[in-house]
Amino acid sequence: MTTLLIAEHDNTSIKDATNKTLTAAAALGADVHVLVAGENAKGAADAAAKLAGVKKVLLADNAAYAHDLAEPLAALIVSLAPNYDAFVAPATSRFKNVMPRVAALLDVMQVSEIIKVVSPDTFERPIYAGNAIQTVKSKDAKKVITVRTSTFAAAGEGGSAPVEDAAAAADPGLSSFLGEEVAKSDRPELTSAKIIVSGGRAMQSRENFAKYIEPLADKLGAGVGASRAAVDAGYAPNDWQVGQTGKVVAPELYVAIGISGAIQHLAGMKDSKVIVAINKDEDAPIFQVADYGLVADLYQAVPELTDALGKLGK
Repeated sequence: MTTLLIAEHDNTSIKDATNKTLTAAAALGADVHVLVAGENAKGAADAAAKLAGVKKVLLADNAAYAHDLAEPLAALIVSLAPNYDAFVAPATSRFKNVMPRVAALLDVMQVSEIIKVVSPDTFERPIYAGNAIQTVKSKDAKKVITVRTSTFAAAGEGGSAPVEDAAAAADPGLSSFLGEEVAKSDRPELTSAKIIVSGGRAMQSRENFAKYIEPLADKLGAGVGASRAAVDAGYAPNDWQVGQTGKVVAPELYVAIGISGAIQHLAGMKDSKVIVAINKDEDAPIFQVADYGLVADLYQAVPELTDALGKLGK
């Protein structure tokens, strides 16, 4: 049994989600090969070759894979299918688009967002917003798996795998790239940030996010998140959303400000190592999962916390 890990990357480097997914892939107990598909992606392939436990890296360098179109990448993975028994990818927005197509083309059932590998054919995954854990046993000859990376430790370096070229598959021609608008930020990505500061509907406006949440995040070197209620209200952009229908994170420190703690939000951040909550409602559900809670008016408490961090040289 050989496992193919499809890498999340930016053509020059491997993203943290790939390192964590490698830990899950290795738990299947078979050799792990890594597929790097992109354009001018030699740097990412070389980085993947250095990951501990990787036996081989396949580099598919072609313009068809330059813009994360799901159909060409799915076709590429399926073209490699005869050599592999399992296909593993992080449960990122990119692969939530790609892997179901792979499963459909292979006529198998996808096992989504696993949090534990029990055996090569048995996995655990959360259901009901994380309130129950389902154990799934797959009888399919080929496994298509996505991994909830927040529950796995990142694999380190130390490998020296060979890098081989992989031929591009025929483009099914079902989609084409027209353009993109890429948001750029100096802050760390939510899924890999060690510290996250999130705001909820109590922030009341986009201006308050900029006035209260972002300065605190900058002091801590943190990523900025938001609850779905804040995103739906237009207070924060969609890519900041943390929760069941947003991003699932597990930072070292999660600061929830003005977030009541709806079950959908908790599903996205309850695996954080330390949770700090600031809310004026002492009965808010967020306090049930928080390690440290402050019942206070956020408009007074947050500036005081930001100023205190400034005095400490942050």
